[in-house]
Amino acid sequence: MQKKTEATTETGKAPTASKRQKKGKEKGKGKRKLPPKKPVEGETGAEGTKIPFPESLKKKARINAELRLAEINQKKLWKKKRAEKRKEIFKRAQKYAAEYKAKARHLLHLKRTARKAGIFYVEPEAKVALIIRIKGIMGVSPKVRKVLQLLRLRQINNAVFVKINKPILQMLKIAEPYITWGYPTFKTIRALFYKRGFVKYHGQRIPITSNDIISRSLAKFNIICAEDLIHEIYTCGPHFKKANNFLWPFKLSNPTGGWVKKNIHFAEGGDAGNREYFINRLFKQMN
Repeated sequence: MQKKTEATTETGKAPTASKRQKKGKEKGKGKRKLPPKKPVEGETGAEGTKIPFPESLKKKARINAELRLAEINQKKLWKKKRAEKRKEIFKRAQKYAAEYKAKARHLLHLKRTARKAGIFYVEPEAKVALIIRIKGIMGVSPKVRKVLQLLRLRQINNAVFVKINKPILQMLKIAEPYITWGYPTFKTIRALFYKRGFVKYHGQRIPITSNDIISRSLAKFNIICAEDLIHEIYTCGPHFKKANNFLWPFKLSNPTGGWVKKNIHFAEGGDAGNREYFINRLFKQMN
């Protein structure tokens, strides 16, 4: 005898559609039911009454709206302050440019007047010096090593600005065989600052990428941008020490064509010692 399949009944006929539906309902009796729909305010319940919105959700929505509004207002205020700060920085840059131009014209006028009178005009002594270390640590005495440490010249080709006074000149005399120094122009200070400028921020060496880094540290001294910092260094202002310590020692390259002779003074044809305004020519080779 042939075996009967599950798809046929005792009579040998296939089950009808109504029997299939009944069988499917019996199988789906043990399935998990879907969770009830969350009540929405304004909808009517089973008895025709309106479902109230939960008070906790109302409070949460109100708090979120207040926070969003406060954030939008904060952004608007920040943009307004930033625009005002940029205008102030632009005004200061224009003021400094006019000041430098007037100073250069006045100096030229004094020189021409002196030439017409048949005399020489002696320019005022420089207030700021640029010091560059040219030799390493081999054979350095403890005294010289301490002076170089105080000047923040710990590596070869490091450069720093200093305010010229009697104690500094004595220190430069002690460390003269290991350094070269002179009087930088505004162009040199500006180029050195923008190309190789790094600052000391929270003990870290950070490049000057925005004025915000400067304003966070020196805003209390009325220094809020790069032009303020350059002006303070160039004019040797009242906050020169704070501004100079904020700058990390500059790291320069070896000069183009190499050094002449480090063991001989500049006045004798070497590299060491005071080279006055010729330091700007050396800086061009090292920048």
